[in-house]
Amino acid sequence: MTSTQLTGAESPLDVLPERWRALRDAGPVTYDEERRQWHVVDHQGVSAVLSDPATYSSDMTPIAPTQEDFEAFRQGNFVGMDPPEHRKLRTLVSQAFTPRVVHGLAPRIEAVCARLLDGVADRDRFDLVDTLAYPLPIIVIAELLGVPAEDHRLFQEWAATLFGGDQLGDSLDMADLERALEAIAPTVREMNGYVLDHIRHRRAHPGDDLTSRLLTAEVDGTRLRDEEIVGFVALLLVAGHITTTALLGNAMVTFDRHPGTLTALREDPGRVPDAVEEVLRWLPPFPELGRRTTRPVVLGGHDIPADTLLMVHLGAANRDPSRFTSPDVFDAARDPNPHLTFGHGIHFCFGAPLARLEARIALQMMMERFPSLAVPSYDDVTYQNPAVIVGVRHLPVAVTRP
Repeated sequence: MTSTQLTGAESPLDVLPERWRALRDAGPVTYDEERRQWHVVDHQGVSAVLSDPATYSSDMTPIAPTQEDFEAFRQGNFVGMDPPEHRKLRTLVSQAFTPRVVHGLAPRIEAVCARLLDGVADRDRFDLVDTLAYPLPIIVIAELLGVPAEDHRLFQEWAATLFGGDQLGDSLDMADLERALEAIAPTVREMNGYVLDHIRHRRAHPGDDLTSRLLTAEVDGTRLRDEEIVGFVALLLVAGHITTTALLGNAMVTFDRHPGTLTALREDPGRVPDAVEEVLRWLPPFPELGRRTTRPVVLGGHDIPADTLLMVHLGAANRDPSRFTSPDVFDAARDPNPHLTFGHGIHFCFGAPLARLEARIALQMMMERFPSLAVPSYDDVTYQNPAVIVGVRHLPVAVTRP
């Protein structure tokens, strides 16, 4: 089924928990004969796989289909790299997302939120995704990269193509992946060209932005090649906003489906960060990650050969009863909350502090502005294809003002 068909009672909020429970019931490590891949679903096993990049590689090129346009993107995509190459690019980007740097963005995030919500000041109904959840993070990341924020509609089109999954089923195999690569290749080509033009412009006209710093940065005495920077900037531009977009939509839907949550958060705004963490545990935007075995291994009592695809299920691990009390209960005050939504180990999401800050500011500002905030009809809510990303595509909300 495609994302545009995921509405109402068919939503991932109902379907995914049942799928994660079925995966856990089958055992911590199981083999999928149909798709020829292994599933790892328990919290301990998922953490172990993500902590061992030497054995469980993020580089899928030996077993995945290739496509020319993706090769250019792949050169700077450190999400799909292993050490030592991964360290070089990760070191560069981590400097731009330190807690201190991210905290300094708070006033700008507040200003962008206020402006976006001012745009619907005369309306008692609006689409939360179009109004706030999409434009907020893309404006922030575009400014960090020195990319014109006014091009955000173009970036939205790219993200919709890359993460829409409209031609895919609700569970991927290699054949699905090959079809997907061919379908989105023109978009990747357009994105690569746009980013290359931006890099060339910044070479001629340096600014105080991340792209300009990447052009002069040195790691181990060498500078990045343009080809590496293209994939690097493109990754940040697209991946740098999609998680926050999904998180904000998921938070609104989850709060709405758990009556009393918004009231409690209004009474004690200091609980918003814990509530955001629980939304991340409850509905991880990317609920599974792929890894490739680099050598024969024994995992969960099973012999797994080299160059085998493992799918580690963050969504299932986030509801592991051996790690979480009442895992199938949404608890906005849950503490501790050792969810794996942002990953684990060297590939832990570098943008996690920014996503958390954007979500906290946006949610607090909405609660301050709107005494009531609700989803009037789930028949009008549409979802992304959960095989690609868990999130809403359109989320009409009804509000009242003081």
